Amino acid sequence: MTGILHAPAAERNRSPILGVLRAQLPATGRVLEIASGTGQHVAHFAEALPGITWLPSDPDPRQRASIAARVAQAGLENVDPPLDLDVRDVWQVPAVDAVIVANLLHISELETLRGLCEGAAATLSAGGVLHIYGPFKRDGGHTSPGNRAFDASLRAQNPSWGIRDLESVLAAAEAQGFVVRRIVDMLANNLSLVFELHNK
Repeated sequence: MTGILHAPAAERNRSPILGVLRAQLPATGRVLEIASGTGQHVAHFAEALPGITWLPSDPDPRQRASIAARVAQAGLENVDPPLDLDVRDVWQVPAVDAVIVANLLHISELETLRGLCEGAAATLSAGGVLHIYGPFKRDGGHTSPGNRAFDASLRAQNPSWGIRDLESVLAAAEAQGFVVRRIVDMLANNLSLVFELHNK
């Protein structure tokens, strides 16, 4: 089907991320995916977890077209039309039970982290889940030579990009009432950060 985009990284990490989500998401409810990109993640998750209604989003119209085309091709009935959502803006979304995002923070400005945590806290009810996947520095240092090289390549493209410190992400989430539920080591030196909203 024309209009469907493909990202090799999403193909590689979709199943490991699904393994984390299976254990952390409710069996039923509504889940908002931030920066859904090509739609590979949300289509994979929706097929595997049919009791959940999935709400993809992306600020890029080409990506939203890819998401819609991929969902239509797969015949998935538990995925809503993709929203035009930039996390730095006010979120115009319905209440959800979880917010998930993968590989966004290192290819966006620092203000994206604040917008993500603020928007998720405003959208979730107490007990709601925030899941963030990607590479992070720990104690101010990179966790592998590959991550160090990746960080340098990101900053060469845009000085405001780069692998974020895990501690700054935890602090930004905690400032909005989230507490850490789990931190899971993932493939290729990535982490899954699972938070639960306590203060509402």
